[in-house]
Amino acid sequence: MIHSIVKVLEIVAVCGMVSSSVYYLLCLWGARNFLLGRKAADRSVRPTQFLPPVSILKPLKGIDPDIYESFRSHCLQEYPEYEIILGVSDRSDPAVASVEQLQREFPDRHVRLVVCPKGLGANVKVSNLAQMLPQARYEHLIVNDSDIRVERDYLQRVIAPLADLKVGMVTCLYRGVAASTLGSRLESLGISTDFCAGVLAARQLESGIRFGLGSTLAFRRADLARAGGFESLLDYLADDYELGKRIADLGLSVVLSDAVVETHLPAYDLRGFLSHQLRWARGVRDSRAGGYLGLAFTFGLFWSCLALILTYGAAWVWASFGLTLFLRLAVALAIGKAVLRDGGLLRHLWLLPLRDFIAVGVWITSFAGHTVTWRGDRFRLKDGRLMRIGS
Repeated sequence: MIHSIVKVLEIVAVCGMVSSSVYYLLCLWGARNFLLGRKAADRSVRPTQFLPPVSILKPLKGIDPDIYESFRSHCLQEYPEYEIILGVSDRSDPAVASVEQLQREFPDRHVRLVVCPKGLGANVKVSNLAQMLPQARYEHLIVNDSDIRVERDYLQRVIAPLADLKVGMVTCLYRGVAASTLGSRLESLGISTDFCAGVLAARQLESGIRFGLGSTLAFRRADLARAGGFESLLDYLADDYELGKRIADLGLSVVLSDAVVETHLPAYDLRGFLSHQLRWARGVRDSRAGGYLGLAFTFGLFWSCLALILTYGAAWVWASFGLTLFLRLAVALAIGKAVLRDGGLLRHLWLLPLRDFIAVGVWITSFAGHTVTWRGDRFRLKDGRLMRIGS
């Protein structure tokens, strides 16, 4: 009986090694196509491109690392006409001081602070957005998280695909700049070598993507209304994913921009890192169940090590392990260095096995409950919706 169980596990582990290697090849293919697209965009003649006026909406709550420099990067855009609307739930929010500083430094920019006192739903970010939208003057909108820092040509690159009326949303990959803590380094490594790799793989499998990333959501006001508006997303945890899905359901394309943005990560301790990963994992599990289950077939290092143990280090398994490790490192370098241009990747790359094994543990743990902690509040997840615990 025990021998049969071991044999079954051995077969599963070997299948996991093979499937992971195929997945890594898919990620490399996705990286290649992204880089080719970026090269083509760099060669394009930008002065003649589509440059409509844009409203940037940034919902805020509290202070993020280097938040002022993130705000400031939006005021340095090489773009003819745009406005920045920043929203808080409470006038006493500490982020307000940074907004006021921004207004003083850039008096010629249209930078407005909007106080959003109503609690319209469990997702405070979306509640703020629903109250900020009436203040926006333009048809073309960009929503991005408060901690996102951008290059000077960001607006040009992100808005350009919306010249095609068949495109309903543009979103962006991002890299994380780690603080000095282990948790922050593991978070950054996961973004650069796993999360963004998964986005590029999904782009290849689905001939595009059907979701958005909170790093950037660019869309038309009319399409937002057709998708149900911000009000329809008030209780969703993964509001960025859900909005992208709803716009795709309208028959419009969701496009991954060639621009890559940046976020400076908090100084997570290990507990904070694990809590953030678990919240993200349960959010994805509820929003994209099939794809989330499929992650089990992408844990290459875990399956390789398990196969080595179960086969007592058989020579052919060592050879397979070597190939899996090579492909895993190739994905890390192709995505982290070539696609995202993550300057800290090589310093943190030695942590990759630890990060990948933690990912397996988080994936397993995510099925053990439905609660998440977000900005200090606890919620229960049901079908992607948030229900405040104790309310």
